[in-house]
Amino acid sequence: MKSGQKTIRCAVYTRKSSEEGLEQAFNSLDAQHEACAAYIASQKHEGWKLVPARYDDGGLSGGMLERPALQRLLDHVEAGRVDMIVVYKIDRLTRSLMDFARLVDRFEVAGCSFVSVTQAFNTSSSMGRLTLNVLLSFAQFEREVTAERIRDKITASKKKGFWMGGNLPLGYDRHPDPEKRTLVINPPEAETVTTLFKLYDDLGALGAVAREADRLGLRSKLRTNKAGQTSGGSRLSNGQIQHLLRNPVYIGQIRHKDKVWPGMHDPILDPDLWARVQARLDAAARRGRGSKTLQNGTAANAALTGKLREDTGDRLTPTHTVKAGRCHRYYVSNRLIAGGPDPSGWRLPAAAFERVVAVGLAEHLEAMVKSHRLLAIPDASDADALLARVETLSKALRARPAEAAPLIMEARLARSSLTLTCDPLAIANCLSLSADTFAPEVLSFILPLTLRRRGVETRIVTGTRAPMPDPVLLRNLAQAHDWTRDLRGGIPMSGVINKSGQSESFVRTRSQLAFLSPRLQAAILAGTLPPEMTARRLLSNPIPLNWAEQEQLYGLPKA
Repeated sequence: MKSGQKTIRCAVYTRKSSEEGLEQAFNSLDAQHEACAAYIASQKHEGWKLVPARYDDGGLSGGMLERPALQRLLDHVEAGRVDMIVVYKIDRLTRSLMDFARLVDRFEVAGCSFVSVTQAFNTSSSMGRLTLNVLLSFAQFEREVTAERIRDKITASKKKGFWMGGNLPLGYDRHPDPEKRTLVINPPEAETVTTLFKLYDDLGALGAVAREADRLGLRSKLRTNKAGQTSGGSRLSNGQIQHLLRNPVYIGQIRHKDKVWPGMHDPILDPDLWARVQARLDAAARRGRGSKTLQNGTAANAALTGKLREDTGDRLTPTHTVKAGRCHRYYVSNRLIAGGPDPSGWRLPAAAFERVVAVGLAEHLEAMVKSHRLLAIPDASDADALLARVETLSKALRARPAEAAPLIMEARLARSSLTLTCDPLAIANCLSLSADTFAPEVLSFILPLTLRRRGVETRIVTGTRAPMPDPVLLRNLAQAHDWTRDLRGGIPMSGVINKSGQSESFVRTRSQLAFLSPRLQAAILAGTLPPEMTARRLLSNPIPLNWAEQEQLYGLPKA
């Protein structure tokens, strides 16, 4: 290295599409890293220096950018800690031309270049970028042609009746001869399949079939993977039964997308039984869920159907029981209906919950209009009239809670809060306003609530929650800023780790908090984040780089 020459910090990125061989002491990732390190050493006279951190993605496709090591490398590039990225071949970085162009743009903004050891290309020149684009175009073309060829082969094989793999259906096993791509009947399981079809033919309702199947001890298929782990053998849910009843494999056919062809395997069912069951399923589908009646003859009135989700993303489904001639309605987590007991699921009394939503919306609109925050541009001349219209709407919502449902687009339930997203057009029609006049904080807000029990019937208690900063989250945020400040000051990661007294993974994961949007960091300091947003929850998945995505993901209302 020449005196006064600038040091070029080089990071080696390696990738392998499959996990095969990664358990070996010296695997493909090690081989790529060794070749790249040797190349960097050969450029020592140019000031090249290998950074100590390794960026290895094993068992991940090059067709996407959501790879942990690659995302970590991009963070370090944008933080100014890497000047050159070295790979064994360019397709180790990406096999998508669009993604490659995106990466090169990010490298250029950060003043970082890209080198392929075996192909001698360098993005520091325009000719190098042109050559790389051409080469990558062919790599992407090869990938797409290969995928298309595989899809065509599967389609052609299924047309001939071959079984092309996947989860084995209940009632069948693979042929003992691996050369014969077909199925053979499993007699005990075939009896279960026949029983389920006969039950639906008699009862005509998935719920009734599921209950009777459970009483008879009928279970899903027990499967064992290559590692010897077992799955299945559990109670059959409504969805599993419906999928089974619609599977044409049981009449000797093979399905591919929306087409079916004669299969090479033997059928289990009599064609007449199959036809009767399909006719009853079609009739039930045409009836729709809205036509279901309760035992007392009144229609099920679940105002929030399709709009209520919990924080896991699972929908809450309306259901009911009848006791002493009286109907009791509930909203229940879908997994409780489909899969049985789950202590993390919800079972909410429907009438009480609908009243909470209606009253919460009424109080929110009243607070907004009284503080002159309902409209993006307040109109003093119409303030009294607008207040009167809001009070009229609020009175109606309190008197008839079901009327709140058309005003709600989504209600998302968390441990101690409910996030309501409103329909601007519906509220505007009620208030004789234009839908584009509302202030942003009007249309999405968090309603604090306390749920006394979970997994069984729940008592709902509402009330305003005072801001309460999370001390663990505050401490982690302060540490993250300390560590990033040290890194920007030139202290290597190893020095930061030693100084912190924490493990490397602890420092790396929590350092991400320093890159949260300013609004999110302000909410953490003020204690106004949704209460379920703990440090563990925030760091359970990689934090997006885009601030708007962060704020949406972590429940912060739009600015």
